Amino acid sequence: MDKLIIQGGNPLQGQIAISGAKNAALPILAATLLAKTPVVIANIPHLHDITTTIELLGQMGVSIVMRDNMCMQVDANTLTQCYAPYELVKTMRASILVLGPLLSRFGEAYVSLPGGCAIGTRPVDLHINGMRAMGADIEIENGYLKARCSGRLKGADLHLDTITVTGTENLIMAAVLADGKTVINNAAREPEIVDLANFLNQLGAKIAGAGTSIITIDGVSELTNNIEYPILSDRIEAGTYLTAATITGGKVTITNISPHLLESVVVKLRQTGAEITCEDDQITLDMTGKRPKAVDIVTAPFPGFPTDMQAQFMALNTIAKGQARIEETIFENRFMHIQELQRMGADIQHLGNTAIVTGVDHLSGACVMATDLRASASLVLAGLVAKEKTTIERIYHIDRGYERIEEKLLLLGADIKRVV
Repeated sequence: MDKLIIQGGNPLQGQIAISGAKNAALPILAATLLAKTPVVIANIPHLHDITTTIELLGQMGVSIVMRDNMCMQVDANTLTQCYAPYELVKTMRASILVLGPLLSRFGEAYVSLPGGCAIGTRPVDLHINGMRAMGADIEIENGYLKARCSGRLKGADLHLDTITVTGTENLIMAAVLADGKTVINNAAREPEIVDLANFLNQLGAKIAGAGTSIITIDGVSELTNNIEYPILSDRIEAGTYLTAATITGGKVTITNISPHLLESVVVKLRQTGAEITCEDDQITLDMTGKRPKAVDIVTAPFPGFPTDMQAQFMALNTIAKGQARIEETIFENRFMHIQELQRMGADIQHLGNTAIVTGVDHLSGACVMATDLRASASLVLAGLVAKEKTTIERIYHIDRGYERIEEKLLLLGADIKRVV
Protein backbone atom coordinates (compact mmCIF):
# COMPACT_ATOMS: atom_id res chain seq x y z
CA MET A 1 0.00 0.00 0.00
CA ASP A 2 1.40 3.42 -0.99
CA LYS A 3 2.78 5.84 1.59
CA LEU A 4 3.97 9.43 1.54
CA ILE A 5 7.30 10.26 3.18
CA ILE A 6 7.91 13.93 3.97
CA GLN A 7 11.00 15.65 5.33
CA GLY A 8 9.68 18.91 6.71
CA GLY A 9 11.23 22.35 6.94
CA ASN A 10 11.16 23.69 3.38
CA PRO A 11 9.14 26.90 2.81
CA LEU A 12 7.01 26.34 -0.29
CA GLN A 13 7.90 28.60 -3.22
CA GLY A 14 6.62 28.76 -6.79
CA GLN A 15 3.51 28.38 -8.93
CA ILE A 16 1.09 25.52 -9.64
CA ALA A 17 -2.15 25.14 -11.58
CA ILE A 18 -5.32 24.02 -9.81
CA SER A 19 -7.11 20.97 -11.22
CA GLY A 20 -10.79 20.52 -11.96
CA ALA A 21 -13.05 20.09 -8.94
CA LYS A 22 -13.92 16.54 -7.94
CA ASN A 23 -17.12 17.80 -6.29
CA ALA A 24 -18.20 19.39 -9.56
CA ALA A 25 -17.03 16.61 -11.86
CA LEU A 26 -18.87 13.79 -10.08
CA PRO A 27 -22.41 15.24 -10.37
CA ILE A 28 -21.75 16.43 -13.93
CA LEU A 29 -20.60 12.95 -14.95
CA ALA A 30 -23.80 11.57 -13.40
CA ALA A 31 -25.81 14.24 -15.25
CA THR A 32 -24.54 13.02 -18.62
CA LEU A 33 -27.05 10.17 -18.16
CA LEU A 34 -29.77 12.75 -18.90
CA ALA A 35 -28.41 13.79 -22.31
CA LYS A 36 -29.80 12.33 -25.56
CA THR A 37 -26.67 13.44 -27.43
CA PRO A 38 -23.00 12.73 -26.69
CA VAL A 39 -21.40 15.42 -24.51
CA VAL A 40 -17.76 16.37 -24.03
CA ILE A 41 -16.46 17.15 -20.54
CA ALA A 42 -13.12 18.97 -20.11
CA ASN A 43 -10.84 19.79 -17.14
CA ILE A 44 -11.66 16.50 -15.44
CA PRO A 45 -9.24 15.76 -12.60
CA HIS A 46 -7.34 12.47 -12.54
CA LEU A 47 -8.62 11.09 -9.23
CA HIS A 48 -9.64 7.71 -7.87
CA ASP A 49 -13.28 8.78 -7.40
CA ILE A 50 -13.42 9.96 -11.02
CA THR A 51 -12.03 6.63 -12.20
CA THR A 52 -14.63 4.80 -10.11
CA THR A 53 -17.45 6.91 -11.56
CA ILE A 54 -16.23 6.30 -15.12
CA GLU A 55 -16.09 2.57 -14.38
CA LEU A 56 -19.62 2.72 -12.94
CA LEU A 57 -20.99 4.47 -16.04
CA GLY A 58 -19.14 2.04 -18.27
CA GLN A 59 -20.61 -0.93 -16.43
CA MET A 60 -24.07 0.52 -17.09
CA GLY A 61 -23.24 0.44 -20.81
CA VAL A 62 -22.48 4.14 -21.24
CA SER A 63 -19.97 4.80 -24.03
CA ILE A 64 -16.93 6.80 -22.84
CA VAL A 65 -14.08 7.93 -25.07
CA MET A 66 -11.03 9.46 -23.40
CA ARG A 67 -9.30 12.33 -25.19
CA ASP A 68 -6.14 14.26 -24.38
CA ASN A 69 -5.69 16.17 -21.10
CA MET A 70 -8.48 14.43 -19.18
CA CYS A 71 -11.15 15.45 -21.66
CA MET A 72 -13.78 12.83 -22.42
CA GLN A 73 -16.87 12.21 -24.54
CA VAL A 74 -19.80 10.53 -22.82
CA ASP A 75 -22.75 8.96 -24.64
CA ALA A 76 -25.54 7.59 -22.44
CA ASN A 77 -27.63 6.41 -25.38
CA THR A 78 -25.81 3.07 -25.23
CA LEU A 79 -26.92 2.42 -21.62
CA THR A 80 -27.93 -1.21 -21.07
CA GLN A 81 -28.76 -1.36 -17.34
CA CYS A 82 -29.79 1.01 -14.54
CA TYR A 83 -27.74 -0.81 -11.90
CA ALA A 84 -25.07 0.61 -9.58
CA PRO A 85 -23.51 -2.33 -7.70
CA TYR A 86 -22.13 -2.26 -4.17
CA GLU A 87 -18.66 -3.25 -5.38
CA LEU A 88 -18.26 0.14 -7.09
CA VAL A 89 -20.49 2.28 -4.90
CA LYS A 90 -18.97 1.29 -1.54
CA THR A 91 -15.95 3.58 -1.88
CA MET A 92 -17.70 6.93 -2.36
CA ARG A 93 -20.83 8.76 -1.27
CA ALA A 94 -21.24 10.55 -4.59
CA SER A 95 -22.37 7.32 -6.26
CA ILE A 96 -25.90 8.11 -5.04
CA LEU A 97 -25.95 10.87 -7.67
CA VAL A 98 -26.85 8.40 -10.43
CA LEU A 99 -30.23 7.79 -8.76
CA GLY A 100 -31.87 11.02 -9.92
CA PRO A 101 -30.84 10.96 -13.59
CA LEU A 102 -31.50 7.22 -14.02
CA LEU A 103 -34.97 7.53 -12.54
CA SER A 104 -35.78 10.72 -14.46
CA ARG A 105 -34.69 9.59 -17.91
CA PHE A 106 -35.04 5.81 -17.83
CA GLY A 107 -37.81 5.38 -15.25
CA GLU A 108 -35.89 2.99 -13.00
CA ALA A 109 -32.77 2.69 -10.86
CA TYR A 110 -31.24 -0.02 -8.69
CA VAL A 111 -28.50 1.69 -6.71
CA SER A 112 -26.52 0.43 -3.73
CA LEU A 113 -26.53 2.59 -0.63
CA PRO A 114 -23.25 4.52 -0.77
CA GLY A 115 -19.96 4.37 1.12
CA GLY A 116 -17.05 6.85 1.33
CA CYS A 117 -15.24 8.64 4.13
CA ALA A 118 -16.50 7.75 7.61
CA ILE A 119 -16.83 11.36 8.74
CA GLY A 120 -20.40 11.23 9.99
CA THR A 121 -24.00 10.52 9.14
CA ARG A 122 -25.02 11.59 5.64
CA PRO A 123 -28.48 10.07 5.22
CA VAL A 124 -30.12 9.66 1.83
CA ASP A 125 -33.60 10.27 3.25
CA LEU A 126 -33.81 13.73 1.70
CA HIS A 127 -33.02 12.32 -1.75
CA ILE A 128 -35.63 9.58 -1.37
CA ASN A 129 -38.38 11.78 0.08
CA GLY A 130 -37.90 14.37 -2.65
CA MET A 131 -38.20 11.84 -5.45
CA ARG A 132 -41.18 10.18 -3.80
CA ALA A 133 -42.86 13.59 -3.75
CA MET A 134 -42.24 13.68 -7.50
CA GLY A 135 -44.08 10.39 -7.97
CA ALA A 136 -41.33 7.80 -7.66
CA ASP A 137 -41.83 4.44 -5.95
CA ILE A 138 -38.67 3.81 -3.91
CA GLU A 139 -37.91 0.92 -1.57
CA ILE A 140 -34.78 -0.06 0.33
CA GLU A 141 -34.09 -3.73 -0.24
CA ASN A 142 -30.98 -5.65 0.87
CA GLY A 143 -28.86 -2.50 1.00
CA TYR A 144 -30.09 -1.20 -2.37
CA LEU A 145 -32.40 1.62 -3.39
CA LYS A 146 -34.95 0.17 -5.80
CA ALA A 147 -36.70 3.04 -7.62
CA ARG A 148 -39.33 3.15 -10.36
CA CYS A 149 -41.74 5.64 -11.84
CA SER A 150 -44.59 5.26 -14.28
CA GLY A 151 -44.07 7.77 -17.07
CA ARG A 152 -42.32 11.05 -16.27
CA LEU A 153 -41.68 12.27 -12.75
CA LYS A 154 -43.97 15.13 -11.72
CA GLY A 155 -42.84 18.59 -10.69
CA ALA A 156 -43.23 19.27 -6.97
CA ASP A 157 -42.64 21.86 -4.26
CA LEU A 158 -39.80 20.40 -2.19
CA HIS A 159 -38.63 21.58 1.24
CA LEU A 160 -35.31 20.18 2.45
CA ASP A 161 -35.18 19.78 6.24
CA THR A 162 -31.42 20.33 6.24
CA ILE A 163 -29.05 21.76 3.66
CA THR A 164 -27.56 18.94 1.60
CA VAL A 165 -25.25 19.35 -1.39
CA THR A 166 -25.69 15.90 -2.94
CA GLY A 167 -29.40 15.96 -2.12
CA THR A 168 -29.82 19.28 -3.93
CA GLU A 169 -27.85 17.98 -6.92
CA ASN A 170 -29.78 14.71 -7.11
CA LEU A 171 -33.14 16.45 -6.96
CA ILE A 172 -32.11 18.98 -9.62
CA MET A 173 -31.22 16.10 -11.95
CA ALA A 174 -34.45 14.27 -11.16
CA ALA A 175 -36.48 17.42 -11.87
CA VAL A 176 -34.84 18.37 -15.17
CA LEU A 177 -36.95 15.91 -17.21
CA ALA A 178 -39.99 15.98 -14.92
CA ASP A 179 -43.43 17.06 -16.08
CA GLY A 180 -44.00 20.57 -14.70
CA LYS A 181 -42.20 22.87 -12.31
CA THR A 182 -40.11 21.79 -9.32
CA VAL A 183 -39.06 24.20 -6.58
CA ILE A 184 -36.30 23.18 -4.15
CA ASN A 185 -36.46 25.21 -0.95
CA ASN A 186 -33.52 25.39 1.48
CA ALA A 187 -31.24 24.29 -1.35
CA ALA A 188 -27.46 24.16 -0.93
CA ARG A 189 -25.64 27.10 -2.53
CA GLU A 190 -22.18 25.68 -3.29
CA PRO A 191 -20.37 26.71 -6.51
CA GLU A 192 -20.38 23.07 -7.60
CA ILE A 193 -24.19 23.18 -7.69
CA VAL A 194 -24.02 26.28 -9.88
CA ASP A 195 -21.60 24.41 -12.17
CA LEU A 196 -24.04 21.49 -12.46
CA ALA A 197 -26.92 23.85 -13.27
CA ASN A 198 -24.83 25.66 -15.89
CA PHE A 199 -23.93 22.35 -17.51
CA LEU A 200 -27.55 21.19 -17.61
CA ASN A 201 -28.79 24.56 -18.90
CA GLN A 202 -26.31 24.39 -21.77
CA LEU A 203 -27.74 20.96 -22.59
CA GLY A 204 -31.22 22.51 -22.75
CA ALA A 205 -32.53 22.38 -19.17
CA LYS A 206 -34.41 25.27 -17.56
CA ILE A 207 -32.92 25.84 -14.12
CA ALA A 208 -33.04 29.16 -12.26
CA GLY A 209 -31.76 30.22 -8.85
CA ALA A 210 -28.71 27.95 -8.54
CA GLY A 211 -26.42 29.52 -5.96
CA THR A 212 -29.40 30.68 -3.89
CA SER A 213 -31.54 28.85 -1.34
CA ILE A 214 -34.47 28.51 -3.78
CA ILE A 215 -33.91 26.67 -7.06
CA THR A 216 -36.63 26.43 -9.70
CA ILE A 217 -36.59 23.80 -12.45
CA ASP A 218 -39.07 23.84 -15.33
CA GLY A 219 -39.06 20.31 -16.68
CA VAL A 220 -38.27 19.69 -20.35
CA SER A 221 -38.97 16.57 -22.41
CA GLU A 222 -35.34 15.95 -23.43
CA LEU A 223 -31.82 17.37 -23.43
CA THR A 224 -30.38 17.41 -26.94
CA ASN A 225 -27.80 20.22 -27.27
CA ASN A 226 -24.27 19.27 -28.33
CA ILE A 227 -21.83 20.87 -25.90
CA GLU A 228 -18.25 20.79 -24.62
CA TYR A 229 -18.16 21.82 -20.97
CA PRO A 230 -15.11 22.58 -18.77
CA ILE A 231 -15.37 21.55 -15.11
CA LEU A 232 -15.05 24.24 -12.44
CA SER A 233 -11.64 24.45 -10.74
CA ASP A 234 -11.24 22.90 -7.29
CA ARG A 235 -11.57 25.51 -4.54
CA ILE A 236 -10.64 22.98 -1.82
CA GLU A 237 -7.43 21.98 -3.59
CA ALA A 238 -6.67 25.68 -4.00
CA GLY A 239 -7.32 26.38 -0.32
CA THR A 240 -5.14 23.45 0.70
CA TYR A 241 -2.10 24.72 -1.23
CA LEU A 242 -2.58 28.25 0.06
CA THR A 243 -2.70 26.87 3.60
CA ALA A 244 0.42 24.81 2.89
CA ALA A 245 2.25 27.98 1.87
CA THR A 246 1.05 29.68 5.06
CA ILE A 247 2.10 26.90 7.43
CA THR A 248 5.59 26.69 5.87
CA GLY A 249 6.16 30.46 5.72
CA GLY A 250 6.42 30.38 1.93
CA LYS A 251 5.20 32.23 -1.14
CA VAL A 252 3.00 30.44 -3.65
CA THR A 253 0.91 31.45 -6.67
CA ILE A 254 -1.99 29.24 -7.68
CA THR A 255 -3.48 29.61 -11.16
CA ASN A 256 -6.64 28.41 -12.92
CA ILE A 257 -8.82 29.48 -9.97
CA SER A 258 -11.39 32.24 -9.47
CA PRO A 259 -10.70 34.07 -6.19
CA HIS A 260 -14.42 34.55 -5.49
CA LEU A 261 -14.68 30.78 -4.87
CA LEU A 262 -12.35 31.13 -1.87
CA GLU A 263 -13.51 34.30 -0.15
CA SER A 264 -14.13 32.76 3.30
CA VAL A 265 -10.78 30.93 3.22
CA VAL A 266 -8.85 33.99 2.03
CA VAL A 267 -10.32 36.07 4.88
CA LYS A 268 -9.03 33.55 7.43
CA LEU A 269 -5.62 33.23 5.77
CA ARG A 270 -5.19 36.99 5.89
CA GLN A 271 -5.93 36.84 9.63
CA THR A 272 -2.89 34.55 10.03
CA GLY A 273 -0.70 37.37 8.72
CA ALA A 274 -0.43 36.22 5.11
CA GLU A 275 -0.23 38.80 2.34
CA ILE A 276 -2.63 37.78 -0.42
CA THR A 277 -3.06 39.25 -3.90
CA CYS A 278 -6.01 38.17 -6.05
CA GLU A 279 -6.26 38.51 -9.84
CA ASP A 280 -8.84 37.26 -12.34
CA ASP A 281 -7.74 33.63 -12.34
CA GLN A 282 -4.94 33.38 -9.80
CA ILE A 283 -4.06 34.01 -6.16
CA THR A 284 -0.63 34.75 -4.68
CA LEU A 285 0.04 34.20 -0.97
CA ASP A 286 3.23 35.46 0.67
CA MET A 287 3.91 34.56 4.30
CA THR A 288 7.36 36.28 4.17
CA GLY A 289 8.86 33.64 6.45
CA LYS A 290 6.64 34.57 9.40
CA ARG A 291 5.04 32.20 11.87
CA PRO A 292 1.24 32.36 11.37
CA LYS A 293 -1.16 33.71 13.96
CA ALA A 294 -3.85 31.38 15.32
CA VAL A 295 -7.32 31.81 13.80
CA ASP A 296 -10.73 30.64 15.00
CA ILE A 297 -13.03 28.94 12.50
CA VAL A 298 -16.61 27.71 12.47
CA THR A 299 -17.59 25.51 9.53
CA ALA A 300 -20.82 26.35 7.72
CA PRO A 301 -22.57 25.72 4.41
CA PHE A 302 -21.42 27.92 1.52
CA PRO A 303 -20.71 30.84 1.56
CA GLY A 304 -19.44 30.08 5.08
CA PHE A 305 -16.14 28.45 5.90
CA PRO A 306 -16.04 25.02 4.21
CA THR A 307 -15.95 21.88 6.31
CA ASP A 308 -13.55 20.48 3.71
CA MET A 309 -10.93 23.02 4.88
CA GLN A 310 -11.35 22.43 8.62
CA ALA A 311 -8.64 19.77 8.97
CA GLN A 312 -6.09 21.82 7.04
CA PHE A 313 -6.66 24.84 9.29
CA MET A 314 -6.34 22.65 12.34
CA ALA A 315 -2.88 21.62 11.11
CA LEU A 316 -2.05 25.30 10.53
CA ASN A 317 -3.13 26.22 14.05
CA THR A 318 -0.95 23.52 15.62
CA ILE A 319 2.18 25.64 14.98
CA ALA A 320 0.58 29.10 15.03
CA LYS A 321 1.13 31.81 17.64
CA GLY A 322 -1.69 31.70 20.18
CA GLN A 323 -4.76 29.56 20.67
CA ALA A 324 -7.61 28.83 18.25
CA ARG A 325 -11.09 27.44 18.60
CA ILE A 326 -12.35 25.21 15.77
CA GLU A 327 -16.04 24.33 15.68
CA GLU A 328 -17.33 21.69 13.24
CA THR A 329 -21.05 22.15 12.52
CA ILE A 330 -21.50 19.99 9.40
CA PHE A 331 -20.29 16.48 10.28
CA GLU A 332 -20.27 15.00 13.77
CA ASN A 333 -17.24 12.74 13.25
CA ARG A 334 -14.77 14.94 11.41
CA PHE A 335 -12.07 15.26 14.05
CA MET A 336 -10.37 11.91 13.48
CA HIS A 337 -7.16 13.69 12.47
CA ILE A 338 -6.74 15.08 16.00
CA GLN A 339 -5.19 11.91 17.37
CA GLU A 340 -2.72 11.70 14.48
CA LEU A 341 -1.72 15.37 14.86
CA GLN A 342 -1.22 14.75 18.58
CA ARG A 343 1.21 11.97 17.67
CA MET A 344 3.27 14.70 15.99
CA GLY A 345 3.27 16.85 19.13
CA ALA A 346 0.17 19.00 18.59
CA ASP A 347 -1.59 20.47 21.63
CA ILE A 348 -5.30 19.90 20.92
CA GLN A 349 -8.21 19.52 23.32
CA HIS A 350 -11.27 17.79 21.83
CA LEU A 351 -14.60 18.86 23.34
CA GLY A 352 -17.55 17.44 21.40
CA ASN A 353 -17.82 19.31 18.09
CA THR A 354 -15.14 21.79 19.17
CA ALA A 355 -11.36 21.58 19.25
CA ILE A 356 -9.10 23.99 21.14
CA VAL A 357 -5.69 24.18 19.49
CA THR A 358 -2.73 25.80 21.23
CA GLY A 359 0.19 26.43 18.91
CA VAL A 360 3.52 24.76 19.70
CA ASP A 361 6.99 25.82 18.59
CA HIS A 362 7.34 22.85 16.28
CA LEU A 363 5.86 19.49 15.33
CA SER A 364 7.89 16.29 15.25
CA GLY A 365 7.86 13.81 12.42
CA ALA A 366 6.02 10.55 13.09
CA CYS A 367 4.34 7.62 11.37
CA VAL A 368 0.67 8.59 11.04
CA MET A 369 -2.40 7.14 9.37
CA ALA A 370 -4.86 8.95 7.12
CA THR A 371 -8.46 8.38 8.22
CA ASP A 372 -10.34 10.29 5.50
CA LEU A 373 -9.72 12.55 2.52
CA ARG A 374 -9.30 15.94 4.22
CA ALA A 375 -7.62 14.43 7.28
CA SER A 376 -4.99 13.17 4.84
CA ALA A 377 -4.37 16.72 3.65
CA SER A 378 -3.96 17.95 7.23
CA LEU A 379 -1.27 15.34 7.86
CA VAL A 380 0.58 16.32 4.70
CA LEU A 381 0.56 19.96 5.84
CA ALA A 382 1.78 18.96 9.29
CA GLY A 383 4.53 16.87 7.71
CA LEU A 384 5.69 19.80 5.58
CA VAL A 385 6.48 21.84 8.69
CA ALA A 386 7.53 19.07 11.11
CA LYS A 387 11.08 18.41 12.17
CA GLU A 388 12.44 15.09 10.94
CA LYS A 389 10.60 12.56 8.76
CA THR A 390 6.84 11.99 8.60
CA THR A 391 5.37 8.85 7.05
CA ILE A 392 1.68 8.95 6.09
CA GLU A 393 -0.03 5.62 5.56
CA ARG A 394 -3.35 4.77 3.87
CA ILE A 395 -2.95 7.60 1.37
CA TYR A 396 -5.54 6.07 -0.95
CA HIS A 397 -7.83 8.54 0.82
CA ILE A 398 -5.87 11.51 -0.49
CA ASP A 399 -5.86 10.10 -4.03
CA ARG A 400 -9.65 10.37 -3.98
CA GLY A 401 -9.51 14.17 -3.91
CA TYR A 402 -6.05 15.52 -4.79
CA GLU A 403 -4.50 15.12 -8.23
CA ARG A 404 -0.77 14.26 -8.07
CA ILE A 405 -0.35 15.97 -4.71
CA GLU A 406 3.27 14.89 -4.25
CA GLU A 407 4.19 16.08 -7.76
CA LYS A 408 2.68 19.52 -7.20
CA LEU A 409 4.36 19.86 -3.81
CA LEU A 410 7.69 18.84 -5.35
CA LEU A 411 7.27 21.69 -7.86
CA LEU A 412 6.94 24.02 -4.85
CA GLY A 413 10.13 22.74 -3.24
CA ALA A 414 8.76 20.22 -0.75
CA ASP A 415 10.83 17.16 0.18
CA ILE A 416 8.16 14.52 -0.41
CA LYS A 417 8.02 11.15 -2.12
CA ARG A 418 5.57 8.33 -2.66
CA VAL A 419 6.72 4.82 -1.83
CA VAL A 420 5.01 1.45 -2.09
